[in-house]
Amino acid sequence: MNKFFTSNRPITNVFKNANSNSEVVTQLIYGDQFSIKKETKNWFKIKISHDGYQGFIKKRNYQNYVKPTHKISVISAKIYKKPNTFQHVSELTFGSKIKINKKGKKFSKYENRWVENKNFKPIKYVNTNIFNKIKIFENTKYKWGGKSFKGIDCSALVQVFFNFNNKYCPRDAKDQIRFFKKNISLKNLKKNDIIFWKGHVAVSISKKKLLHAYGPSKKTLVMNIKHAIQLIDKTANLKVLKIKRI
Repeated sequence: MNKFFTSNRPITNVFKNANSNSEVVTQLIYGDQFSIKKETKNWFKIKISHDGYQGFIKKRNYQNYVKPTHKISVISAKIYKKPNTFQHVSELTFGSKIKINKKGKKFSKYENRWVENKNFKPIKYVNTNIFNKIKIFENTKYKWGGKSFKGIDCSALVQVFFNFNNKYCPRDAKDQIRFFKKNISLKNLKKNDIIFWKGHVAVSISKKKLLHAYGPSKKTLVMNIKHAIQLIDKTANLKVLKIKRI
């Protein structure tokens, strides 16, 4: 039986190979669970629990499995050494999972850090509209392999909202397009439908607009759907493969 660990750093890069110059394929955010498949002098090969993704992280002291009680519900939550202070020591990204061990009126404590109560929800909280808050990532930097407020890619933008709502979603667009089964035509598209190209994905936020982490613009942005389809066809010679309804 595999032993599970919990990521206890705000963001940890997961590399394709045991080399910090290799491709960052995804990231662990605070509270993500993983198992160690292989160990070398400086690296762990890991398997991420919620999506089965594998890669390499630098060898450090990670926590044994911690069962979370709450999750960060804002794009970034400031973390403090003491409550009622103005100087924060770090930030946790949307979807990070924490175990609250002391609840206060305004601040609560996890491990030896404090977070404002307004910035988290109970771990069992779900929003029936999965993409309800997706616009919080508008203007976030595009980062290949990223999944945080510091940088995110197109497929992570989809996955983090499923994870926040305690639902499974594959990490990569090529797997997401196979995972979601219900096909929709462009003329019947509505809010929260997911649009796929080869290697790219976007979420419709209305009948006329979408939001995506768009590499060529180096950020997450809202675009007119018809314009986005024409632009991607013109610049990358890619046509829409499928539109899926969740």
